[in-house]
Amino acid sequence: MLDINEQEISAKPYKNDHEIVLSVNSVSKKFCRDLKRSLLYGIQDIASELLGLREKNDIIRPKEFWALKDVNFRLCRGEALGLVGKNGSGKSTLLRMIAGLIKPDTGFVEVNGRVAPLIALGAGFNPILTGRENIYANMSILGLSKKEINERFDEVVEFAEIGDAIDAPVQSYSSGMAARLGFASAIHTNPDILLVDEVLAVGDMKFRVKCFHRLGELRKYGTSLILVSHDPNLILTACDTAIYLSSGNVIASGEPHLIMSKYEADLFLRERAEYSTKALFLPEKSQNESLGVDIIYLCFKDNQGKIIASPICGKSTNFCIGCKAHIYIENVGVIVLIQEKFGEGGIILRLSSFSDQVKFNLIPERQEIQLQIPYLSLRPGLYIMKVLIGQPGHNYLDAVEVFQFRVSEYINMSQCLFYQPRTWQINGGKLMIDN
Repeated sequence: MLDINEQEISAKPYKNDHEIVLSVNSVSKKFCRDLKRSLLYGIQDIASELLGLREKNDIIRPKEFWALKDVNFRLCRGEALGLVGKNGSGKSTLLRMIAGLIKPDTGFVEVNGRVAPLIALGAGFNPILTGRENIYANMSILGLSKKEINERFDEVVEFAEIGDAIDAPVQSYSSGMAARLGFASAIHTNPDILLVDEVLAVGDMKFRVKCFHRLGELRKYGTSLILVSHDPNLILTACDTAIYLSSGNVIASGEPHLIMSKYEADLFLRERAEYSTKALFLPEKSQNESLGVDIIYLCFKDNQGKIIASPICGKSTNFCIGCKAHIYIENVGVIVLIQEKFGEGGIILRLSSFSDQVKFNLIPERQEIQLQIPYLSLRPGLYIMKVLIGQPGHNYLDAVEVFQFRVSEYINMSQCLFYQPRTWQINGGKLMIDN
């Protein structure tokens, strides 16, 4: 379990020395899991409201549940706030209330300025209309006059990079083209508050970099940002503060690296019964079931050979692969593939003994292959590893698809994608950071 100081997390939740553009005050929202009851409750509420008889909305009726409960926070001009939490924690519901798409059942939201919701890029486009017509329709909905749209139209088309397709129906666009047009339309309204809900996970890398560069420019001119993402790197690098939601409740708020550490620690604790946190031991195969070499355990060890619960970012560690050969076998190598458990799913690190020109000759007994890592560069968090053992030419002998592990921290790694070993020097003298 990560050692999180709860007081440190909530000690400095928000800046109070700048203009407040958004205030969320004791906001709660409930939904009904049963469609028929939901329709009935809706009719009852509308009738009661028209007659002025509507009772307090803080009572749960049968089949109802709180999607959000008593949420409070403020957002300053130019500030970026990250919302994190599992699916169903209330993040998108909160954005929809800020955007004015749904009303809270209790509490209220105060907005000072124009809100541009990027909850789903291109979701508001009419597929029959052309890109040109959709730009005018969408930017009008976001509060711009026809004159203002005319003045910005060329900039929108240039940013979206869709060329002559601007006069083609949107239904002929690829998802990437629709994403570019949707983002370009929203940001050129010059909003005071921009709501971004996972939409930057779409599109190619070049477009995403362009988007974040533009978001940075908007923030310099006072646009505030609320960002929902499951990518911890995005929250750490793009946000000033963060809020962790779970089942509609605010668990913690504060510095992004502290919030992400707590969020990932909670996710890890919920799943530790399913995955080993120290070593993964596998049942041995019979000689008839084996392809010659079997992986029998995976673990991390310190330099004294002791199994450790989790390696530490910036420290040396040894990843150990226990294997058993049933026959003498030559030219055996190992491939290790690592991805973030709660990232976007791509491989972030590939290590191959074949690429390093290292192969092993195994005798018919138990042996341990060690991957010695002088500095672990993975930042703190949860990871999934896939391990393959085989021979050249993709002749795999055995594999472990999932080995989950956690990388701990002993130094502040906020706004870092990886650990960099380094030294500092001045006038010929040398100062070492002993990490």
